[in-house]
Order: sequence, then structure tokens, then C-alpha cells
Amino acid sequence: MSKDNRTDQFYADCLSRVYIMGVLNVTPDSFSDGGKFYSPEAAMAHAVQLKEDGADILDVGGESTRPGADPVSLQEELDRTIPIIEKISKSLDVLISIDTYKSKVADEAMRSGAHIINDISGLTFDHNMMATAVRHDAALVIMHIKGTPKNMQTNPQYGDAVSEIKTFLFQASEKAKKNGVKKIIIDPGLGFGKRFEDNFLILNQLEHLKSLGYPLLIGSSRKSYLGKPFNAAPLDRMEGTIVSNIIAMQKGANILRVHDVKPIRRAVTIAEKIMKA
Repeated sequence: MSKDNRTDQFYADCLSRVYIMGVLNVTPDSFSDGGKFYSPEAAMAHAVQLKEDGADILDVGGESTRPGADPVSLQEELDRTIPIIEKISKSLDVLISIDTYKSKVADEAMRSGAHIINDISGLTFDHNMMATAVRHDAALVIMHIKGTPKNMQTNPQYGDAVSEIKTFLFQASEKAKKNGVKKIIIDPGLGFGKRFEDNFLILNQLEHLKSLGYPLLIGSSRKSYLGKPFNAAPLDRMEGTIVSNIIAMQKGANILRVHDVKPIRRAVTIAEKIMKA
């Protein structure tokens, strides 16, 4: 199946099944696994492991977007991401996502074999991103963020968080659609400019976002709000990660972006059997 046909098939199936997106950070400073897969050899080995563990999609990121993170240069992000995307594209039968808000990185990633553009800025940091998605007929993830990674957790404020996020995603997706983007996915951006309690509220009210009619991506893996009730470090947030992802799935999430693919894949399999019994 050609890349274009594969992207089309993925998007056509997106509302009727659950995809597991494995996180592949080729960065020295991501919040829970920074530096662990920074070398090309380690990154490729981890890509193979994620696929074996059950990932449908590999989300390759070359810039940490943890709270307080500083941006990296365009060239540095290209140097980190493009070689591994090329290797994955040639070696593994898996969908590839590029986690970037830079249109030039997205463009090179698509040329190198990626299928999905995952823009954490919701098209607000680089206004050429829509044109890039259209040029490659890419599936485009539009995520909500308040502020930038550097300042997003500095006292974010909302009147009605879910309503405001829904409005943002509606307006951004409508703009993308009017500009020719055909494969839109939405993401409320858990942990990206959200107060502690907002994250739980968003998960509890996902049906309000599902009503927009687009496939829904949820990135709840190892996030700080899952650890705060227990003062748990990122690698000690498995229970919260599993529970939040299964509840998100029950409420209509179509793509679960996770670090720990195997336990989430197993949890989803059991949850689906219960739901369909």
C-alpha cells in the first residue's frame, strides 16, 4: 500500500477503532525519557520495540515541549528527526507522525515518509503549517495550548475550560478545512497550559469535544496531574496512565499517545472485550 493510500485508510478507520501512538522522543531533555533514545541506534531500537509492543503509529519528536522547555533551532530539530524517520519508513511497517510546530520540519518529515503532522500549537506558531499539510495531504493533529511550552504552566486561567478548548478547536479546524486540509484530528492538549483540575474535567467531558465530529487524540501518558495526588515521579504514573487512557477510550478517544505501549495495548484489548461483550 502506498503512503498516500495508507494515510487515507488510517483516517477512514480513525473514528471506528482505537490507534495506539507510541512516543519516540529523540531529545536530550523530554520530561520523562529525555536522552534515553537520543542516539540514532537507541532511537531505532526503541522504534522496533514500540512496534513489537503494539504501536500503530510512532510519534517522532525532536524538541521537548515539557513545561519550561526552551525551543531548539530548525536545523537541530531536522538533524534529530529526519534520519530516524527515514530509517523507520524503510524498515518498519508502521504509520509515522512528526511531532513539530515548524512547517519546514513537517515538510521534510513528510518527504521522508511520515503520514501525520502533530502540531502542539494548534496552527498558531507557524502559519505555513496548513499549506504544508495540504501539499502532502497529511493527517493533521490540531492541539489546544495556552501560551508556549516555556510559559504555558505559569498560572493558566479559564472561565470554562472545556467550552474554551472546544471553541478553539472548532475555529482552528474550520480554518484548516476551509484552507484545504482534509484529514483533521483534534487534541485538547492535556497538560499544555492547563490547571491541575482542568485535565480531569477535560477527560470527564470528552463528549463535548467529540461532538465536533473529528477523530480525537489524547495524550495523557505520564503527565504531571496523574502523579500529583501521590507525589509520583513520571515513571511511577502507570496506574493513572492506564486509567485515564481507558476512560478516554470509553468516552470516544480514537488515538492514545503513550510511552508504555505494551500495557496500554493490553488494557485497551481487555476494555474492548468488556465493552463489546
